[in-house]
Amino acid sequence: MTVFTVPTREQVSENNQAIFDNLNKALGFVPNLYATIAYSKNGLERFLAYQNAKTSLSNKEKEAVNLIVSQVNGCIYCQSAHLVLGKMNGFNDEQLTEIRHGKSSDSKLNALVTLAADITKNRGNASDTNVDAFFTAGYTKEHLVDLILQVSDKTAMNFLHNLTKIPVDFPLAPTI
Repeated sequence: MTVFTVPTREQVSENNQAIFDNLNKALGFVPNLYATIAYSKNGLERFLAYQNAKTSLSNKEKEAVNLIVSQVNGCIYCQSAHLVLGKMNGFNDEQLTEIRHGKSSDSKLNALVTLAADITKNRGNASDTNVDAFFTAGYTKEHLVDLILQVSDKTAMNFLHNLTKIPVDFPLAPTI
């Protein structure tokens, strides 16, 4: 089996070196999963542009989606990262645990999390009940498109980690 290591700045393209420098300035480090994307000469720039594009979802909603998708896909790296990012976006430990279990005590967020989990588990073939609950909660067709794009963003990262198994550089998510 091929073993993946996290590439260093010196091991990536000049373009990716500049991105590493920007990530270091913004975050104080280059997350291992981002560094792993830099095996691709153009992948990191492309992915960050996609990930940082404007969306109708709030940062808090995006984090809820990121966390439940990572939970469904069994990605410990992304679960760990999004527990940290979820707290930075206003969730407490109890709320984050609820989301990891596929629900929320907030009815609107519950509709979002439930549908995101359903989309992920069933590869886009979500139940009519969950789609209807999403719209009843006040979400729009724009939100639905942005939710699907968010699920695809996170699924790509989940798959990358699940395949490469690079070290987690966030506090490890507890097992639930």
